Amino acid sequence: MSHAITNLKAALERADAVRPKSDGFPYLAETLRQSGVTRCRMAVPSNAMLYLTGAGPVAVQGTPLVTGMAGVPGFDRRAVIAALRADQAGETTFPEFVQGCWNAGVVWYDVDLDARTCTYFGADGDSYTETYPEVEVRR
Repeated sequence: MSHAITNLKAALERADAVRPKSDGFPYLAETLRQSGVTRCRMAVPSNAMLYLTGAGPVAVQGTPLVTGMAGVPGFDRRAVIAALRADQAGETTFPEFVQGCWNAGVVWYDVDLDARTCTYFGADGDSYTETYPEVEVRR
């Protein structure tokens, strides 16, 4: 197993230990940032996450939301925000959040851990960017 994978696994385990059920994303993001992750990119229909780290990129393949050909929902900013708020309130699991993003027309999203932003993109170039607060996570 590569150092990048070992480091990412350890960071995700640390994040699970410190992350509160509601409003927990900033704790996950800060834990990843402290471990050398600079960006997280999610291809929503394929449910594939790419972590860009100082030790090298790591891909994590989840169960795809669609297989074969599928129509892409139109981008619905209000639905994106509703999916975010439900996740932030601890009302959804990560797979439910990803499904909510897809239902809202998000085809990929990008998390910039240094800028503390998440940008959600639709197929036609529509996007929604949200910042998340800085939090303190002890190493």
